[in-house]
Amino acid sequence: MKIGIIGTRGIPNQYGGFEQFAEHFSTRMVDKGHEVAVYTSHRHPYTAAQYKNVQLIRCYDPEYFMGTAGQFIYDFNCIRNSRNQNFDIILQLGYTSSTVWSWLFPKSAILATNMDGLEWTRAKYNKTIQHFLTYAEKWGVKYSDHLIADSKGIQDYLKSKYGVNADLIHYGAEAYKEQPDDMDTLEAYGVDNGDYDLLVARFEPENNIATVLRAYSLNTNRKLLLIGDYMHTGFGRKMFKEFGAYKHIQFAGAEFNMQRLNTLRSNCRIYIHGHSVGGTNPSLLEAMNCDALICAHDNIFNRYVLENDAFYFKSETDIAELLKICVDKDNYTNWINNNRRKIDTEYNWDNITNKIEAYFTKWLAAKTKPQIVALPPSLTPVNLQMNKANK
Repeated sequence: MKIGIIGTRGIPNQYGGFEQFAEHFSTRMVDKGHEVAVYTSHRHPYTAAQYKNVQLIRCYDPEYFMGTAGQFIYDFNCIRNSRNQNFDIILQLGYTSSTVWSWLFPKSAILATNMDGLEWTRAKYNKTIQHFLTYAEKWGVKYSDHLIADSKGIQDYLKSKYGVNADLIHYGAEAYKEQPDDMDTLEAYGVDNGDYDLLVARFEPENNIATVLRAYSLNTNRKLLLIGDYMHTGFGRKMFKEFGAYKHIQFAGAEFNMQRLNTLRSNCRIYIHGHSVGGTNPSLLEAMNCDALICAHDNIFNRYVLENDAFYFKSETDIAELLKICVDKDNYTNWINNNRRKIDTEYNWDNITNKIEAYFTKWLAAKTKPQIVALPPSLTPVNLQMNKANK
C-alpha cells in the first residue's frame, strides 16, 4: 500500500512526539514492503530525498518567521501536494492547523486522523485560538474516514462527545541498550549516576514546568536537570529568567540523540513527567523503558499508562513533599519492572506498527470490496417474469 503521513515537521525526529511516531512507523512499514512518504518542512536540517528508504516530500514552511499562522500555510502546502500522489491512505497526525483544509484532501485516499490530545485546553493558546481549536477538532472528526486515539482517555472522550468509535493505537518506545561509553554523557552534562532528577519536555505551560521549578527552588539539596529548548519560546525564556540563577537547577537545552537521552533517563534518581494535556506521551514511555523511577502529573492519561507504578503530583506542594524523602530507587523495583513489562507487551513500536498495518489492510479491503446493491422489488427476477406473463 502507498501511505502518506501529514502533520509533522519531518523525519528524522528533531522536534517531538508526532515526528518520533512518524519516524518509527514509516521506517518499519517500508521494511514490510510498503511505500511510505513523510511530509517534511523545507527547513528540516536533514536534506536527503529519503530517510531509510522513506520518501521525504518537502513543502514550504513559513512558521519560522510567521509563527502559528505559518503552520496553516505549511499544512495547506502538504495537503495540496497530496492530491497528486495517489496515496491509498493518508495518516494525519493531529488537527490543530490542518483540518481547516480537510475539504482539500484527495477523495480517492482513505483519511485516518490521530486526534492527539485535548488541544483546545493547552495553556499556550489564547482564548481565541482555543475557541478555534474546538472547531478544528470537530472538522477532524467530521472529515476523517477513521479516527485514531493514542490513549483510552481520548478514545472515551471522542465517544462521549461525538458518538464515534476511535481505534486505540498507542505510541511506543525503542529498546534501550546501555553502551560502554554511556557514562561520557553524564560527564558531558556534569551529573553523577543517581545524583540528579530529570525532566525532559518542550517548554510549554501545560507540561507543568513552572510547578516543578517552584518546588525545586525550595529544595537546594536536589539537583534538577532540564532537557528542552527553552530559548525559543516565550514561556521557556520566562522560566529561565525566573529560575536560571539557581545553581542546582540546570537548563541544559535540547537533546535529540536518543542514546544520550536514554542514558540520562536510566541514571537519574527520579524522572519528573509533567505532561497533562496530550494522550500517551512518548517521553513517558521512554522513561519507563529505561527503568526510571517516575513522578508524574496526576491525570487520566498518565494514570492509564503508569497505573499504580509511579509517584503522582498535582501541585508544587506534592513535589516538595516528595523531595524531602530520601528516595532509594532500589526500593521501587516492583514499579520499575511493572513499567518495563508494559513496554514489552503493549507499548513497543513493532507491536504498534503491526496493529496499524492490520487496520490499514482492513480499511482498504472494505473500501475495494464490491458493494451488493439490493434491487427494488419490482425489478427482482421473479417479479420481472410475472410482469411478462401478465402482458
